[in-house]
Amino acid sequence: MSHPKKPRVLVVANQKGGVGKTTTAINLGTALAAVGEPTLVIDIDPQGNASTGLGVHRQDRKLTTYEVLTGQAKLAEAVVKTRIPGLSLVPATVDLSGAELELADMPRRNFILRDAIEEYSVHGALGEPPASYILIDCPPSLTLLTLNAMAAADAVMVPLQCEFFALEGLSQLMKTIELVRNRLNPTLEIQGIVLTMFDKRNKLSDQVAADVRETLGEKVYSTVIPRNVRISEAPSHGVPALVYDLRCPGSQAYIKLAGELIQRERLRVAA
Repeated sequence: MSHPKKPRVLVVANQKGGVGKTTTAINLGTALAAVGEPTLVIDIDPQGNASTGLGVHRQDRKLTTYEVLTGQAKLAEAVVKTRIPGLSLVPATVDLSGAELELADMPRRNFILRDAIEEYSVHGALGEPPASYILIDCPPSLTLLTLNAMAAADAVMVPLQCEFFALEGLSQLMKTIELVRNRLNPTLEIQGIVLTMFDKRNKLSDQVAADVRETLGEKVYSTVIPRNVRISEAPSHGVPALVYDLRCPGSQAYIKLAGELIQRERLRVAA
């Protein structure tokens, strides 16, 4: 009997808030699903913005990442379909903010999400195609939740805002990734850096982009995500930007980013 292909687990993380992390998770997930790569977004941020942005109302979040992490539900049981074909979600609520205290004394407390994903990878969710990608949307801080996500991930995707303090925040994140690699997940790698909120009218955006590319080279995606009002408007309508306005520059950029990610993954497998 052939075993299902293991999904590629990418954590979307940056310890700095407001960098387009959740926007990247939901729009990249939508773009991947649209090109035939079934994708599961796991919302591990107590704010639950990824869940809201994918149109899953709070009253419909019966089982969430809180129940998964505290052992009250299996990951597959918490998966809900979104309105986008091929895109599923494990939602989050504010209950998750209390999970850290509950997890503190648990055995394997850093590996609870990894264990849940491994079980899901074998059995999947009822009525759902097996996911090609799992994207984990993290809180903008180094918490036990973030550590769980990084311990469970194959690689980290870093959205980086084109602003003055970008590289400073990135250096902190690099230290965190190195810490996780040394203590929890030796195979964790940086999948790529995504430059977000790029304003072509602003010389600072160009300078930051040039500095990041000079520092990190090929790790930085060619695709940049522009500052775009349609991307900002979409969450209030409970849909990703790609559904809200497919033709806007932000949506088109995320489609290109998905293509670039898939190409990178093919090259990685072939290497």
